[in-house]
Amino acid sequence: MKKQTWLPKEVYQNRVLVLSLAKNDFKTKYAGSYLGTIWAFIQPIVTICVYWFVFGLALRGGADRGVPFVLWLVAGLVPWFFFQDGLISGTNTLLEYSYLVKKVVFNIRILPVVKVVSSVFVHIFFVAIVIMLYACMGYLPDFYDLQLLYYSFCVFLLVLGISYLTSSVVVFFRDLSQMINIGLQVGIWMTPIMWAFSDLGIEGGWLATILKLNPLFYIVQGYRDSLIDKVGFWEHPGLTLYFWIFTLVIFFLGTKLFRKLQVHFADVL
Repeated sequence: MKKQTWLPKEVYQNRVLVLSLAKNDFKTKYAGSYLGTIWAFIQPIVTICVYWFVFGLALRGGADRGVPFVLWLVAGLVPWFFFQDGLISGTNTLLEYSYLVKKVVFNIRILPVVKVVSSVFVHIFFVAIVIMLYACMGYLPDFYDLQLLYYSFCVFLLVLGISYLTSSVVVFFRDLSQMINIGLQVGIWMTPIMWAFSDLGIEGGWLATILKLNPLFYIVQGYRDSLIDKVGFWEHPGLTLYFWIFTLVIFFLGTKLFRKLQVHFADVL
């Protein structure tokens, strides 16, 4: 039996192919529409405007955030958009690229990476927009903004690990896609994106501790630490350690399951 190589090594060896497929995936996703890839940016922008109106204006939810509410809001929504798009795309990657899965010579282990990298393009755009928005409102970039690279990598690795897990299972259990969509609808409200712990009066309670076990809390809080509070990730050693243990365990389990089941993918698809 041929010995399996280390996944990061496989991705590096196929980096040109991964980038090429990711670019093509991003373009073909909106092929045939008049606005093309512009649709990738319109929906998140509309979502931000809706939440801003409801929570920041209509309900006055942004009365005390230290910065204008729209800035506080986008700092939480941008990483969530990346996670959501990457997870949905990554989960369905084998179903979408079934014609490549059936090719014996093609290394299908890079396909989830292709999908997540495709989501990176939109994320880079929104991070740039957020930085410009902050600058226009008087909050100029500084050293702490460089942490956005670190937290973006955190989202990338987290969603990639989960995608290896879910893309393996969805081949045999198609209902998983719908379950993930529902889970994301619940997840956005379980993550402090539109609300803060102070709003609920649970800053130090057991409920807050449970909610902080959500790995997206670390990332959302990290974006706000970088853009608003100017706090380094090294100042949260406990949360940082927990996040990386959780993410690496998920990544290990996801890639292990993918390798174990990949011999059956072509038959099922």
